[in-house]
Amino acid sequence: MKAEIDKTGKSILYINFDTDKATLKPDGKQVADQILQLLQNNPSLKLSIEGHTDNTGNADHNKKLSLDRANTLVSYLTINGIDASRLKAQGLGADKPLNPNDSETNKAKNRRVELVKL
Repeated sequence: MKAEIDKTGKSILYINFDTDKATLKPDGKQVADQILQLLQNNPSLKLSIEGHTDNTGNADHNKKLSLDRANTLVSYLTINGIDASRLKAQGLGADKPLNPNDSETNKAKNRRVELVKL
């Protein structure tokens, strides 16, 4: 994550949440722990945590869901000692896809969280 952030200003992560919910699954918690470690090891690093969805369903619902998921990560990090002033949550829904939403494979790639250096 750190190398990618240093090189491009962001890191793209695929964090598993329960379907249509903002609840972290166990393997999603493992990724959240890696983000926690990144922030603990780099105390000057500030991140925007940006949630993204595919285009399935209602656009307003997807924006809210993506924001809720970003906020879940921010809450997890702050509960574990990261100062909230170092974090910002954004929900972008399906507004910035990495790929066309024309296959299940591409839709899966669009369902992501990006850590963007502030």
